[in-house]
Amino acid sequence: MQRLKLAVSLDCLGLPLRRGLQEIERMGVTGVQIDAAGDLSPRTLSQTGRREFLHLLRAYNLELAALGCPLRHGLAVAEGQEARIDYIKRVLSLSFDLGARRVTIHAGRVPEEVDSPGARLMSEALLALGQHGDRTGSVLAIETGPESGLSLRQFLDRFDTGGLGVNLDPANLVLANFTLPESVRALQGKAVFGQARDARRAGTGPAAQEVPLGHGDIDWLEYLALLEEIEYRGWLSVRRDSGVNRLADVAAGVQFLRRFVGPD
Repeated sequence: MQRLKLAVSLDCLGLPLRRGLQEIERMGVTGVQIDAAGDLSPRTLSQTGRREFLHLLRAYNLELAALGCPLRHGLAVAEGQEARIDYIKRVLSLSFDLGARRVTIHAGRVPEEVDSPGARLMSEALLALGQHGDRTGSVLAIETGPESGLSLRQFLDRFDTGGLGVNLDPANLVLANFTLPESVRALQGKAVFGQARDARRAGTGPAAQEVPLGHGDIDWLEYLALLEEIEYRGWLSVRRDSGVNRLADVAAGVQFLRRFVGPD
């Protein structure tokens, strides 16, 4: 199996920054994914603060795998669009300064009607953001899930820019009832980041739900083989969005992936 690099999403742990970095270092991964919010917002993090943050990461033997860019609304929503685009541009520039050069985002569902107002809004936003990424040397990675991998690929193929890519989240695709092999193969050459989450389509609880890594419907040996097939060589960031003990679930998820990936 290929040597993928493992990271952990700090924000899902619900811990203060230093404590979270300490716990992630103990898990034995080399990367961390962090949201550009609060003290790490591009509006509040000064140049001195950026240098201090990089020094802090080095102290815990970690590198920034990606910056997350949390949004209240997707890119097909007119309300606040100008401010939203400006904020994402700032996060893209920050990601370059911090060495990640990747920003993950929930862009919202890609509109099916290419001439609809929502589609035009999203297209204009992504064009501006992709061009900004080209200028700054960063990539905006759109998370999979609301639509199939093929639909997302066809939409992104409309843009002549290297500043747009995909954040592969297999759990989102499973929860939306898409077929993983078809979606993953459709995104060959577009995937620039990867989440490691699991999901179950049916069970004793809700019909579809996120579950700890290795406890869902995803065949991880098959999924990692798919990543090998599409020549993905980037990060896999372990994340848990639900559950009562996310720290334990994430740590167990890292150990689960070690069975297939091996040490960094």
